[in-house]
Amino acid sequence: MKFIETLKLAIAAIWAHKLRSALTLLGMIIGVTAFVVVVSLIQGFNKYIDEKIAGIGSKSFTVQRFNFEDFKDLDTIAAAQRRNKELTLDDYEYLKARATLIDKIGAKARASRSLVKRGTKIAEDVPVDGAMPVIADIDNIDVAEGRYITDAENDSAMRVAFVGVDVANALFPAGSTSAIGEEINVAGLPYRIIGIAAAKGTVFGVPQDNFITLPLKTYGNNFGGFTRNRLLYFEATSKTDDSFKDAVDEARFLLRSRRHIKSDEKDNFGIVTPDAITGFRDRLLGPTYIVAVAVPGIALLVGAIVIMNIMLVSVTERTKEIGIRKSIGARRTDILKQFLAESTLLSLLGGAIGISIAYLLAKLVAVLTPVPTVLPLLAVTVALVVSATVGLISGVYPAWRAAKLDPIEALRAD
Repeated sequence: MKFIETLKLAIAAIWAHKLRSALTLLGMIIGVTAFVVVVSLIQGFNKYIDEKIAGIGSKSFTVQRFNFEDFKDLDTIAAAQRRNKELTLDDYEYLKARATLIDKIGAKARASRSLVKRGTKIAEDVPVDGAMPVIADIDNIDVAEGRYITDAENDSAMRVAFVGVDVANALFPAGSTSAIGEEINVAGLPYRIIGIAAAKGTVFGVPQDNFITLPLKTYGNNFGGFTRNRLLYFEATSKTDDSFKDAVDEARFLLRSRRHIKSDEKDNFGIVTPDAITGFRDRLLGPTYIVAVAVPGIALLVGAIVIMNIMLVSVTERTKEIGIRKSIGARRTDILKQFLAESTLLSLLGGAIGISIAYLLAKLVAVLTPVPTVLPLLAVTVALVVSATVGLISGVYPAWRAAKLDPIEALRAD
């Protein structure tokens, strides 16, 4: 019997019992929908972290007081607080003078939150940080208006400010004068706005455009130096993509040498790379991902059992039909292929419907929440292959049972 004939018989059998077929598909639809939605959310979350947080592709790394490994538990946190020293501008100068594989390196200071005023306009709790001019190149900062901080402004500790678009909009509403060149009051001191950053939007609902960046030296002078609440950290890039790991190792070696750390002692500082961020993410959320993907598997198992039961019922109902087909020349393989095609097609149809529903749900989640979604082709392919495989396996026993029926006995069935 040709494949096309087998397929036609399978479609006819499914169509003849539309309600039963639809109910049979429920388990498969639910399982595939859940699987694809979970994978879509996970992939979207990973991509979001890579683009927004880890900065994958920038080939930059951060030297700071702590590392991710320092936050495993309360004991390691306490040990790291005792062991790790705060970074200083002398550490920065040491790295800058001796590193041969680092292309650009700049220092920044953690943000303090301050009240910002302009006349009667007020912006509360605005993060204010300090940065060297080279940070604009390292972080690929886009400027919407004006410009970023210059070396002369940083060296002279000038009171100038580079602001986020949310701050500019709050203090200079639409239709009013341009913010560039205007004066604002930050923590009681006047600053002249020299530039406005291009809008970034939000990261998990947290606005990224509500900030003020001052020259690092200005920040240190006006906010009481660099203390535990305003820690210094360094950002650096390698000269080439291929030398990135070597540049990281060089920075680690130089700092260990400067701090006289013995070979058997841990670093008393942290170096954070994009790989470290994604690795920490995977370790933190890995078990959650496994459980999230495994749970839909239960629904797929239930769907497989339902398909097998329905196919067994179908064999029983169509015993006489099987007897007639065998009596006019149908072979065991023909009967076997017919029922296997029916169960596989039924399961595959459920998988296709599940993928369609998952796609719509993923789009809805992306529209209604800040959670991003990505529907990878691999997940769709896996869902379809799993659906077909489940249907094929579920149909093996019913098909084998149908194929081995004795035609005489089958014709006698009521």
